[in-house]
Amino acid sequence: PLLASAHESSCIRLWSIQGNLMKELLPFSEHPSGPLTALCTDIFTKILLTGSKEGYIFCWNVASFLEDSRNRKNQIKEELCWRAHATEVVDLFIEEEKNVVVTASIDGSVRLWHAGTGYYFGYFGQARKFDLSDTSRLILPSDVNDFSAIIKGESKHMKKKKVIYPLILDRDK
Repeated sequence: PLLASAHESSCIRLWSIQGNLMKELLPFSEHPSGPLTALCTDIFTKILLTGSKEGYIFCWNVASFLEDSRNRKNQIKEELCWRAHATEVVDLFIEEEKNVVVTASIDGSVRLWHAGTGYYFGYFGQARKFDLSDTSRLILPSDVNDFSAIIKGESKHMKKKKVIYPLILDRDK
């Protein structure tokens, strides 16, 4: 068993049932995540999804880490990021049978996305039926203009280097 918490600092913390901190994660993508507002996993806890105040969805692969959290080779990898809403994501869940992520926002919209690619299927209340079989159509909601991004690098905490800039005028330089 594992507990996950999402924080205003964009940090995700994974805890043991005993209350010990096992891992801290920060989004690696180029998109600003902002405070995290929603969190869910699939039934088998292989995928961790987070939603942000900025409307982004981040998809993490946690399967190998949960198999053996002590093995340093088994890292959690951020696999996918996409802008789902122009405003804050308030809830999300993944439906494994159809491979669909459902997101809800404070703007009142509920949208469907392909779980593996972040492709947009549509929104609840639309006139046309959802076509969940066609993931080749690259369409976006009217208020979002960023396509999904597959994350190829590994998430590493960046350490800030301390640089000293003395306020001394050097005429020779």
